Amino acid sequence: MDARDPAPPPPLRLRPHHVLCALGFEGKGYSDAFTANMASLVEGRLRGPEGGATAIEIVGAADAICAPCPRRRGAGCLDQPKINGLDARHGAALGLVPGDRLTWAEALDRVRGRVRPGDLARLCAGCSWLAGGMCERALARLHGMPG
Repeated sequence: MDARDPAPPPPLRLRPHHVLCALGFEGKGYSDAFTANMASLVEGRLRGPEGGATAIEIVGAADAICAPCPRRRGAGCLDQPKINGLDARHGAALGLVPGDRLTWAEALDRVRGRVRPGDLARLCAGCSWLAGGMCERALARLHGMPG
């Protein structure tokens, strides 16, 4: 590596359930600061021209998406039991545990190979965003179905 080459950015730290949240993001969030942060991460990094190569690190606590969330409490959440359930179900479905590192393209391949349209009712049970259908539409598009 040439000394003039910039160092690659650090991996984007995501909780297991935020892999599917990032997939389904449609510009809505819990607050203006949360939505702006999510847009920067998802639209700026993951959906950008080099998005597939973005390094992801799976974590078991508050992550890059949680940073400005009004429900965040330190490394946790006001809804921690619900978040723990979401992470456990998503981690099991995607074969992801804290400490795993992969690219965004590899994460999408895992979603494509392991999560089918219709699975979100079980995986995302308790999520307030489930009824909006944005994640189900994004999952259908990922599988090449009309969404």
